[in-house]
Amino acid sequence: MTILHIDSSAQLDNSNSRQLGQYLVQKLAQTAVHRDLAQKPPLVPSAEDLMDFKDGKTAPRDSLEAYYQQSEEFILELKAADVLVIGAGMYNFSVPAYLKLWIDAICRAGETFRYTSEGPEGLSGIKTAYIITATGGTPVGSPYDFCSGYLEQVCRFIGVKDIHHIDASGSKGSQDAILAAGREDIDQLLSKQ
Repeated sequence: MTILHIDSSAQLDNSNSRQLGQYLVQKLAQTAVHRDLAQKPPLVPSAEDLMDFKDGKTAPRDSLEAYYQQSEEFILELKAADVLVIGAGMYNFSVPAYLKLWIDAICRAGETFRYTSEGPEGLSGIKTAYIITATGGTPVGSPYDFCSGYLEQVCRFIGVKDIHHIDASGSKGSQDAILAAGREDIDQLLSKQ
């Protein structure tokens, strides 16, 4: 079993989502590919590149070629994995910009999903996803949380059926308490599998 571990928190030290993601990956004790989107941010496509990319067009532009190569790299990592671990800090009620850029690069028609007469069908091959959502104070799952539900929808869109949430919200108290509760959630999740 191979794990793709995505970190997106700009907080490199002292990040709840990073610490819980590491803990989860260690507990799963499998081969893991780690992509740190804050340390190596995805490319930001120009409007022209984004429209050509969306339409599947090629053009003799270095920027478009670089964006295609990045998307291919991300998709290959995704398709090689059985398990996806996403660590996301909630920024202004939603996902970090780096994580959104990664999502835009991996959600590609014919690669990670396709449209059928019954609606979209996921093609990623990922069996299980763990979404770790850290917040400063917004409760995960509350009406103001546009992060965890969005990430779950993206996972379902690319074909993940088994999705688990780990709540690392600041509304749970001190960092020690948040991490202890998150580790306990992870241990309970893994004991049921």
